[in-house]
Amino acid sequence: MDSAPQKKKNPTVADVAAAAGVSPGTVSKALNGRGALRQETREKVLAAAEALGFQPHLVARGLLTGRSYIVGVLTTDSIGRFTIPLLTGAEDALGAGQMSMLLCESRGDPIREQHYLGVLLARRVDGIIVTGRSSDRRPSLGRHLPVPVVYALAQSDDPEDLSILHDDEDGAAQAVRHLLDTGRRRIAHVTGPPSQIAVRHRLAGVERALGEAGESLVADGPLFGEWSEAWGREAALRLLRSGAGFDGVFCASDQIARGLSDALRENGVDVPRQVGVVGVDNWDVMVDGARPPLTTVDLQLAELGNVAATRLLAAIDGEPVAGGVERVPCRLIQRQSTALA
Repeated sequence: MDSAPQKKKNPTVADVAAAAGVSPGTVSKALNGRGALRQETREKVLAAAEALGFQPHLVARGLLTGRSYIVGVLTTDSIGRFTIPLLTGAEDALGAGQMSMLLCESRGDPIREQHYLGVLLARRVDGIIVTGRSSDRRPSLGRHLPVPVVYALAQSDDPEDLSILHDDEDGAAQAVRHLLDTGRRRIAHVTGPPSQIAVRHRLAGVERALGEAGESLVADGPLFGEWSEAWGREAALRLLRSGAGFDGVFCASDQIARGLSDALRENGVDVPRQVGVVGVDNWDVMVDGARPPLTTVDLQLAELGNVAATRLLAAIDGEPVAGGVERVPCRLIQRQSTALA
């Protein structure tokens, strides 16, 4: 006699129907939340499903609801520096609804993006998140797609689309106010290319916070350059040669801040005792590798992704979602590069 334990069979719709004393069709209606059923019938079916541990297979669930339970993601971020933390937050929202993500990376190529858009629509995704490496305006995918679209860390050029962005201006203002709160008054600003909207928004935050304190930037205004440690080192040398007498620097990225901090130290300037330094991004590779570790503005990318996915889920469920820009607050993370003695 075979004494091997019998593998437990997963409960089926028929099992739930038998337990609840209803037809399989009624079970489907109750589990979908669709169809005209009395509340007591729906509750009886749900109670039976829970008691049996019934979990509908996603494929069957999709056939019943007309949904794929997949969200497409279109990104231009080939290295994942911004997309990965953003999708971590999005997954927290989507996972609760047992939804998956299908990621397509276009490398910034419009033709490749249109190809992947067609692939996602052919896979019958329920909605699409569009993201990338920059908050600059980008072309809309269009208003006549069969599924809702939300832009995250990328602003659609169509004001009717919903774009979720971090609040660059307020984040920069937080950084400058922190430098001022630590007693620094001669603040310099080292930033990226002036053509980028993030650069302009961060500069606006810098000027607003300094203006509120009755101060202005040293060195005749911001120093524009590239998003790199090399530019940070060069900017530090420019500031030292200018004779501006600065005691605080707000850098528009952690890469710039790390390069600047290294160059100051190599030229005999103590950070933070003589000069406080603040960056942007809270990129662990940069902030923890810098000496001293960098105070920085965290863009809250996971929260941004969570908000974007939550708004997309609402649109998928048929709720009206307003277009325009929704901004997620940034957060200042204090470390040793601005510590008081």
